Amino acid sequence: MAADLSQIVKAYDVRGVVPDQWDEALAELFGAAFVTVTQADAIVVGHDMRPSSPGLSAAFARGAAALGADVTLIGLCSTDQLYYASGALDLPGAMFTASHNPAQYNGIKMCRKGAAPVGQDTGLAEIRALAEQWSEQGAPAVAPKAGTITERETLTEYAAHLKSLVDLTGIRPLKVVVDAGNGMGGHTVPTVFDGLPLDLVPMYFELDGTFPNHEANPLDPANIVDLQARVIAEGADLGVAFDGDADRCFVVDERGEPVSPSAITALVAARELARHPGGTVIHNLITSWSVPEVVRENGGTPVRTRVGHSFIKQEMAATGAIFGGEHSAHYYFADFWNADTGMLAALHVLAALGGQEGTLSALVAQYDRYAGSGEINSTVDDQAARAAAVRAAYEGQDALTLDELDGLTVTAQDWWFNLRASNTEPLLRLNVEARDAATMAKVRDEVLAIVRG
Repeated sequence: MAADLSQIVKAYDVRGVVPDQWDEALAELFGAAFVTVTQADAIVVGHDMRPSSPGLSAAFARGAAALGADVTLIGLCSTDQLYYASGALDLPGAMFTASHNPAQYNGIKMCRKGAAPVGQDTGLAEIRALAEQWSEQGAPAVAPKAGTITERETLTEYAAHLKSLVDLTGIRPLKVVVDAGNGMGGHTVPTVFDGLPLDLVPMYFELDGTFPNHEANPLDPANIVDLQARVIAEGADLGVAFDGDADRCFVVDERGEPVSPSAITALVAARELARHPGGTVIHNLITSWSVPEVVRENGGTPVRTRVGHSFIKQEMAATGAIFGGEHSAHYYFADFWNADTGMLAALHVLAALGGQEGTLSALVAQYDRYAGSGEINSTVDDQAARAAAVRAAYEGQDALTLDELDGLTVTAQDWWFNLRASNTEPLLRLNVEARDAATMAKVRDEVLAIVRG
């Protein structure tokens, strides 16, 4: 079992194939390990719509209760709904989901009370070590008095909290197509959108963890084709797609064209800075140049950080930031316990669009200023060697700056690129941006020639 655990524990969660690497007996051990490491006497647990999720979450709850912790089960929920419960109830939490991954996967996203992240250096390694130990040597001794397991509904409270953070009272009527991808957006959107002046066109709202229509991963352009076509067919004002656990949202405009997550980050940053003048905004290092520019133009302070939710959340806590965004469409809000919520970002887009008469494409044009490549993945035999070859090709040039905050970033006057190694696959991930499309394509092709050479 220990060998399997070393493969399935990632930087922010536990994830693996069910049942080959991941079963209810293991989930029970993780529940016990979670409350041991967090020293929690009470926790909250939720799960998504995957067929294995109810059993795994119930087993986790049993393991936690056996060591004396009281468990609140909130049942079907989005990941940001679990974060809401963790924040509002001030309890550590566990969400059973494999997010956008295929149906045969499942996992846990864990947080401390107040939705604070559990990362590799903030408890995950200890949780893994305990689970490994107990899987080899036997389960831990139960507490003298077992904890209770009770159920609680939080969807209504979650929706009310989100709508308290964005003023939608004066917006004009909008027609919006939402593709839930058979994921948890189909559970949360009807309640959150209820009472708003929206003509909602639902797509794939049926909860189905086998994902019969397409993968619930809107980052892949193939998975938003249906949404793009429906927006055009309906003459809608915009379209929104959620991933499987509905913590990320992707937006398409009235023409069916994808809106860059960096542009959404800049738009929301401007709105949050209007509410909190002079605030700090976090952005990861593969977001567009537009983001720090817009932050400064609106009187804020941009802070650049590594890719990954644990880094963003830690930096938000350290700086007192009001908002943070990643190019992967994760959006973090101080008013939401520094946690990420795609639903709140979607409400900001609706408020911004509905507060004026123009189209979404015209609205976001001011925030989408440069030509970007998107993330390009290359399978390589030796990540370190190929990355070193790229570094060697660019270092020592006076007009360039190099940094290694996260992978290798090379910056020139008119372009930049970042090359990062995947932690879980033999891939190098390349992002390029330039002031015009021709320059972007030239730099992209130069770097890829080295990476794939």
